[in-house]
Amino acid sequence: MKINFTLNRETLMFKKDIKNLFELAVENVGVSADISANVVLVSAHKIRQMNKKYRNVDKATDVLSFPMIDNFDDIENEIDFDAECNVGDIYINLDRAKEQAVEYGHSLKREFCFLALHGFLHLLGFDHIDKEDEKQMLKMQNLVLEKANIGRD
Repeated sequence: MKINFTLNRETLMFKKDIKNLFELAVENVGVSADISANVVLVSAHKIRQMNKKYRNVDKATDVLSFPMIDNFDDIENEIDFDAECNVGDIYINLDRAKEQAVEYGHSLKREFCFLALHGFLHLLGFDHIDKEDEKQMLKMQNLVLEKANIGRD
């Protein structure tokens, strides 16, 4: 698995944790393809612009994901197993991550890793539009965070 990071000095130290989380997620979802993803830090202003442009929601959010695979349930027909497959991009609002870490009473590492994993699960086809989908996504998030020993401090 390859992850392309656009991080700052403050978050560079989380690269190994995020890679571990993504590998655990792929393992638990059961994907056997060689995949890659991009993780990009943006400001609250930038993510607000993106949220408005792509989701028609005029407010800053904590994380946005842009999947490259239309139907992850049918990934075998979507990708070439002889080549690495980029599953998409994850944009994390560092300003909001810092606020949420304080708000929820845990470290920036925990919040940043949570947001990266949340975004990555969206790239793997998880969603939280309805209650059942949300339940499955939360179950996977908690499982992966627990296996990686990233708790709420």
